[in-house]
Amino acid sequence: MKTEKSRRNFLGTWLAGGALAGSSSILSASPVPTSQGIFNVREFGATANGQTLDTKAVQSTIDAAARAGGMVYFPPGTYLSGTLFLKSHVSLYLETGAVLLGSLNLGDYPSVHPRLRSYSDNYVQFSLIYAENLESVSLLGRGMIDGQGTPFSGKWGFRPYLIRMVNCRNVEVADLRFKDSPMWAQHYLACEDVSIRGVSVHSRCNGNNDGIDIDSCQKVRISDCEISSGDDAIVLKSTLDRPCRDVSVTNCVLSSKCNALKIGTETVSGFENVTITNCAIYDTSLSGIALEIVDGGWLENVVVSNIVMRSVRSAIFLRLGNRARPAFEGAPRPGLGKFRNVVIQDILANGADKVGCAIAGLPERPIENVTLSNIRIGFNGGGDLTDARREVPEQPTAYPEYNMFGVLPAYAFYCRHVKNVRILNTQVTTEQPDLRPALVCEDVDGLRLSDFETANSSPVLLLRNTRNAWMDSNRAPKGNKVYLCLEGKQTTNICLASNDLRNSSLPVDRKPEVATGGVVIIPFPQL
Repeated sequence: MKTEKSRRNFLGTWLAGGALAGSSSILSASPVPTSQGIFNVREFGATANGQTLDTKAVQSTIDAAARAGGMVYFPPGTYLSGTLFLKSHVSLYLETGAVLLGSLNLGDYPSVHPRLRSYSDNYVQFSLIYAENLESVSLLGRGMIDGQGTPFSGKWGFRPYLIRMVNCRNVEVADLRFKDSPMWAQHYLACEDVSIRGVSVHSRCNGNNDGIDIDSCQKVRISDCEISSGDDAIVLKSTLDRPCRDVSVTNCVLSSKCNALKIGTETVSGFENVTITNCAIYDTSLSGIALEIVDGGWLENVVVSNIVMRSVRSAIFLRLGNRARPAFEGAPRPGLGKFRNVVIQDILANGADKVGCAIAGLPERPIENVTLSNIRIGFNGGGDLTDARREVPEQPTAYPEYNMFGVLPAYAFYCRHVKNVRILNTQVTTEQPDLRPALVCEDVDGLRLSDFETANSSPVLLLRNTRNAWMDSNRAPKGNKVYLCLEGKQTTNICLASNDLRNSSLPVDRKPEVATGGVVIIPFPQL
């Protein structure tokens, strides 16, 4: 059995050695130079019995480490605590078997109002771990942070975050386990150079149990995380006048009672240069992928790729709305946002419900330049002719969610107020017969549809007031009556080239209001 001194010497040596060797060990991150840089909370009076409040002892340890620059070490044990205030150049390291246990007494969490104003001022002013205007801070180790969130009740104002970091630079969170947060598990607001890797979040004990919230941050890397959350699993927000940009999310396993991967709802300054890849999603009650702009701002240059989903209600939801909520009281209402330059590719999903997937902008501001490619989605189906003929409400100010419009008139994709959408190499199937078209485009300018395989319906495709469409290399399903229906006076410049429509008794049903010259059909070559 090592003494505490020998344990400390061993830890310091291992940390330094692991870093120099480039080890992937849990102890290789953010090394300290010598064992003298390690501050053991037990030596500062922490009891670790899970009953006695250890806030003062742990805070004293953090303060001492801040003066010298070093690591606050939690050996195995349970540390009951209220709010802890991090300091610059300090790492918290929770050893395997160490649990930082959030107090159940709200009085142990002082109210903290960040100097930086944002809409999140309206949410919660309490946190278990709080950092503001710091640099070079880290939370490391194989231990656990448990918020004991179940007993907290009421609206979000009285339920603490586990972690809140505001306007910090060079932030690292690695390998820890987060459990039962009363509110969001992690909120990073206006931070720069953030690395979150290898963490797990199991938090479905209360409302608003987001796994990771990245809010108006820049240069963020999230990787190798496993999250099961009561609210959105990983969500990017913009609640103040700074965009969320240069973000990478990769190699995560996610499950949520809401959305798994989400950009929005708060979007004051928007999002730019975001890549999300190599994620597995399961048992998710809303959308697997939800991209939303409703409070001004812009969303552009976003790539989502290599995502597999099972048992999700909706695979893909894209929305540009105009809720126009200001960043804080007294701030001007934001103008209409922009949504453009998005690629979603290499997606496999099943379990999608009857609603369908929407790509929906506004009449005065379409979504622009969206590419969907290499997509395979299995839908439950079951839609009838009443669903197919529904008039979909605009709802510009409504809270964005995949089911906000009700059951859509297309069982797979409903595109409205979109400019330049490409759907390539995509297959959609239904478990039950569905009488709705697979694809409905309404007020779309610029459609490219290629290699689109569907279940049988009549029509398979409906274009209403759609301009400048090019469709090639598609095949009508067996027994099809009508493949393409064209409606609306504005429908024009529709070209079908090299499609195999021999299974369809009526390849194109052009309604009287559609000009004859607005449709060009280049026949499938006869072999």
